[in-house]
Amino acid sequence: MFAISLGDDGAELRPLEIWQAQEFLDHMDRARESVDPWIPFASFATDLDSARALLRKYADKQAADEGRIYGIWLAGTLVGGVMFRVFDAESGNCEIGCWLEPAGQGRGLITRASRKLIDWAFQVRGMHRVEWDASAANTASIAVARRLGMTRDGVLRQNYLYRGERHDSEIWSLLAPEWRARRA
Repeated sequence: MFAISLGDDGAELRPLEIWQAQEFLDHMDRARESVDPWIPFASFATDLDSARALLRKYADKQAADEGRIYGIWLAGTLVGGVMFRVFDAESGNCEIGCWLEPAGQGRGLITRASRKLIDWAFQVRGMHRVEWDASAANTASIAVARRLGMTRDGVLRQNYLYRGERHDSEIWSLLAPEWRARRA
């Protein structure tokens, strides 16, 4: 297993694996209230079996080169994560997703972890486009997209049904040449 430092505060980015299902479930229990208004992710892991199933889904996606999931640890505690929700190497397009429990908020953890994923996608895997899909009401997620230097491509009006209501989502993106120019 590896860990990538996210800065001087001791935060680390590590793969989330099936054997960590209990730790992941404990984290989801702490994160559920703050994550659930925006994405159904936390509602997919409500007991040990469902936590294992979610992590297994991402292990299978990684094995098929179609996605990956990583946890963010702060002082040894899992507080959030980032993932390639979609990863299509053939087309050169991928989508990053994220979540964070309250103990990790306000520290720039998602921005720092997302930069690591974007660097890897562009520099190592040769991807061309990284997307960010956020509820139009999720101002924190949209702020991260802005900090990452993404461009707002548009709004998909009422494109998803969640908890009986239709919601808009904003699509943000970053292209490899833009990322390289900012990093130079």
